[in-house]
Amino acid sequence: MSWVSNLQPDLILGGPILSLTQDILKHYQLKGLVLDVDETLVPLKASQASEDLMQWVEQIRPVASLWLVSNNLSENRIGKIANSLNLPYMFGAGKPSRRKLKKAAEAMNLPVEQVAMVGDRLFTDVLAGNRLGMFTILVEPMVDAPMAAVSHPIRDFEVWFSEILGVSLTGKQQNLNKNDKSR
Repeated sequence: MSWVSNLQPDLILGGPILSLTQDILKHYQLKGLVLDVDETLVPLKASQASEDLMQWVEQIRPVASLWLVSNNLSENRIGKIANSLNLPYMFGAGKPSRRKLKKAAEAMNLPVEQVAMVGDRLFTDVLAGNRLGMFTILVEPMVDAPMAAVSHPIRDFEVWFSEILGVSLTGKQQNLNKNDKSR
């Protein structure tokens, strides 16, 4: 697999993580999720999960094991978010390093092929998941309402640069046709 193809998500959700459903997980035969935290689950400055996110976790928990794996170095902040969701976590992951993603999959007792890396960033989340052989899901960032109008320069640069390299970020969006059983 080339470096450029490692930036290609297997699924582009086209919305925030709350759009990820049990049906999607079943369709792709996913039994575990490694979840990025900052702007994937919560806005950058948040230290607790929203009520909507807590409900989403409870909906997903029956069909998939969940782990939080964050590059954030603040164990206090990531721990508070994880505790509010009652989920195990690792911080300071250094993604695109695969090390902590592999540890999370091992802790779930699942082969990496049955685990998805879910995140909002191509050069950390998608790259790390693809390098390990995980299914990768790109979601739209979770941001505070006042920040929604503000651009995301790093993410925008990643998308622009990836597209120049030949990564397709269109046409791979989630579409669950009843007849489509392919990955």
